[in-house]
Amino acid sequence: MSHHRGVFSENPVDSDYASRLVAIRIAGDIIYSRDFGEALRKWREYFEVSQSEIAREMGVTASVISDYEKSRRTPGAVFIKRFVDSLISIDAKRGWKKTKDLAMLAGTVPGAIVDMREFEKPLTVGELSSVVEGVILGFKDSARSVYGYTLVDSVKAILSLSGLQFTVLFGLNPQRAIVFTKSTTGRSPMVAVRTSPLKPAVVIVHGPGRNVDRLAIEIAKADRVPLVVSQLDSEEELASRLRSLTMQRRFTPHP
Repeated sequence: MSHHRGVFSENPVDSDYASRLVAIRIAGDIIYSRDFGEALRKWREYFEVSQSEIAREMGVTASVISDYEKSRRTPGAVFIKRFVDSLISIDAKRGWKKTKDLAMLAGTVPGAIVDMREFEKPLTVGELSSVVEGVILGFKDSARSVYGYTLVDSVKAILSLSGLQFTVLFGLNPQRAIVFTKSTTGRSPMVAVRTSPLKPAVVIVHGPGRNVDRLAIEIAKADRVPLVVSQLDSEEELASRLRSLTMQRRFTPHP
């Protein structure tokens, strides 16, 4: 599986988020195209990658790529994912030029959104709270389903996102966890949630320890949004544990 690193900043998680968002957009375009072969060829040519280059990156022969582009074979989801990952991986070696342009069009928020992923199977608020060593405050609905998470630098998010722009944090499914780092009391993240037209399934904050602002707890109750305070020692550990919930299967190429 290709790993996309270093798109916009020195933060590897931030870079991974941006490139995966681009990958999802490209894969969606291919899947919804009337002609799979033409769509595959269009994106390969956009990235200025030859059939032999992408074949080498994927571990297949150039004739296999040709067959798919001529619609002699119908690509499955696993092939499309590997195809798109390989295009971005090749672009990474060339300085990320194409990926950067696409990421800007996709509406990424450099620095504010650290990571964004969907779970293959939903978790409950209680299960997610256990993973992040959290304490549930305010509205305590531990059985609520959560379908993904967005990891956010709270300082950068509050400074760069308006109320409506806040909705970009919801990804593909609004029933998700919005996880705020660098939160001293939990107040600012919950005020942002209060002003948002969409409400997440759960808000997780890292930073305040047990020094949680009373207003944050009251907003959680009023909006019926569980507030989880993570007790993990570091942001890195928090990010690592969240990513471990979304580890994807490796792709094995077929000849």
